[in-house]
Amino acid sequence: MNGAISKFLTFTALAGVITIAAGTSDARADCGEVSITEMNWASASVVTSVARFIMEQGYGCEVTAVPSDTVPAATSLAENGEPDIATEMWINSAPVYQKLEAEGKVKTIANVLSDGGAEHWLIPKYLAEKHPELTTIEGVLANPELVGGRFHNCPEGWGCRIVNDSLKEAFDLEGSGIEVFDHGSGETLAGSIAAAYADEKPWFGYYWAPTALLGKYEMVPVDLGPFNADIHMCNRTPDCVDVGKSSYPAARVVTGVTTSFAAREPEVVDMLSKLSFTNQQMGAVLAWKEDNNASVEEAAVYFLTTYKDAWGSWLNEEAKAKLAGLLK
Repeated sequence: MNGAISKFLTFTALAGVITIAAGTSDARADCGEVSITEMNWASASVVTSVARFIMEQGYGCEVTAVPSDTVPAATSLAENGEPDIATEMWINSAPVYQKLEAEGKVKTIANVLSDGGAEHWLIPKYLAEKHPELTTIEGVLANPELVGGRFHNCPEGWGCRIVNDSLKEAFDLEGSGIEVFDHGSGETLAGSIAAAYADEKPWFGYYWAPTALLGKYEMVPVDLGPFNADIHMCNRTPDCVDVGKSSYPAARVVTGVTTSFAAREPEVVDMLSKLSFTNQQMGAVLAWKEDNNASVEEAAVYFLTTYKDAWGSWLNEEAKAKLAGLLK
């Protein structure tokens, strides 16, 4: 049995522990029942699975993951005061959450994606190393042939398509000799990056992080200049008249808990306040999950066994003792 297969089987076996722990019905003595969101996208599922494993195995909690999305989770918090923990909340998309925070019903305890959700115009790293002038929009506009004379745009219906359509006008991409190619799907947009990397061809366009794709293919942001909130707000509106030049903002992505849970389980909340992933870490985990056709539980174990120094610092001494086997 080769090392890669052996290691994958280890992930699978440990993932079974996560699954069994998640399905247990026996309440633990040192922590009560805990409910946590499981948002319906890959990175959020990994966050929930990692947090659930640590809470079950390190803090003795009985954890229930509640399938949700950003807006429904915020609505449930407002109407029902649950779940106890809402993680990977993209709060710029959830004004209800911000209202609850202002009212003191929810407490934001961590930036669960420490870099924030990132949206950029990008070029491949190999292109940036060969032509560093392309790391600014001015350099791209002055050298359209070096990026292949094409901008890879979002599909119709995506929010980024509206912003990019405003920016392409503000920067006059077509007037500078750059064709705007509107992709028909997220799959073709992702495929264009993979194809460019395979042959180290020029590529210039939009993508976001954390994603499996950017965990696999290293891309470099093109500096669009300073972020301007008023300009960006107009740019994201389909009928914006005064389009302008502005970079994308970093989206704040947080973990929030109900104030009652914060009072009830301070040790767990202290751990969750440190639970955070860089976009590089999450991208690498998602890329591994995709490459290995792995489950969310297996991806969580991959993180736990690969980034021990990161998550080991989240734990109190009692939890470290309980999880000592994984921390070796």
